[in-house]
Amino acid sequence: MALVTVKNLSRVFDVSRPWLNRVIERLPKTYLTAVSDVDFQIAAHNTYALVGESGSGKSTIGRMLVGLLKPTEGSVEIEGVDLAREQNAAKVDAVRSDIQMIFQDPFASLNPRWRVRDIIVEPVAARGGNTDGLAEKLLEQVGLSALDAGKFPHEFSGGQRQRICIARALSSEPKLIVCDEPTSALDVSVQAQVLNLMSDLKDNFGLTYLLISHDLTVVRHMADRIGVLYLGRLVEEAKPEDLFEAPKHPYTQMLLDAAPRMDAFGREVTPPEGEIPDPTNPPSGCAFHPRCPLAADICRAERPIMRDVGGSRVACHLAE
Repeated sequence: MALVTVKNLSRVFDVSRPWLNRVIERLPKTYLTAVSDVDFQIAAHNTYALVGESGSGKSTIGRMLVGLLKPTEGSVEIEGVDLAREQNAAKVDAVRSDIQMIFQDPFASLNPRWRVRDIIVEPVAARGGNTDGLAEKLLEQVGLSALDAGKFPHEFSGGQRQRICIARALSSEPKLIVCDEPTSALDVSVQAQVLNLMSDLKDNFGLTYLLISHDLTVVRHMADRIGVLYLGRLVEEAKPEDLFEAPKHPYTQMLLDAAPRMDAFGREVTPPEGEIPDPTNPPSGCAFHPRCPLAADICRAERPIMRDVGGSRVACHLAE
């Protein structure tokens, strides 16, 4: 059963220059399409990963899932409730209590003036719940000491701060945790520790993750299903084994070819061609066609729809 259902999700930002500048210079308004017509589902107790280059819309989707941003079009349903349009405040509040987020920079997401105990129990205290001994218990569950509850964030290393962020996310007993590049700011050895911790907690607490990452090795290790984003559009979705062994979309193939591999020392790799198009003026048809080696006339004229090809969902006219 799907815990999260995303339908035709789009988000457009107004990035126009100030009104007076536009009047003097006779400029029109400028809009940036960060997410465009995205569809996917996340099954309960699974990890769904979103990958793509910087600026592909991964974090924007994550923020719309937790309610920090409202969709311009489409919907995000969590446990059958659309947080942006549901009129019943009690239903929205109940679903929001089941969602937490782990941010990319652990230090920036922790209040430097609060002790760790207060940081961890904040989601529970805000709802009037019982917080006695909660911080100490959660600190031990994420591999820290209960004595750390009285310290401040600056007294910890980067990996320890991320463990504190995970403990805070667990305090309200959520069903869904959105992880926005949770290990990108950490050393490789610490990354492995945090990822293993997240995997163990998923099994122990029955969690569901949306994992946002640009690191393909992290995604392969953690995900049950992977969605590949390009310029705000979902271009391929598949199980990890299918995506890594037989990628269907040319962009996915380019990403995998560019990734470092232990068994390919000294190999010659053709660097990715071209630049990501300007999101305020995206290309017609398939957004990837200016960089695609297979591009045909239909790619320039018509936007491909997501369709099933060999067990994967692919948005490409020439996937076969």
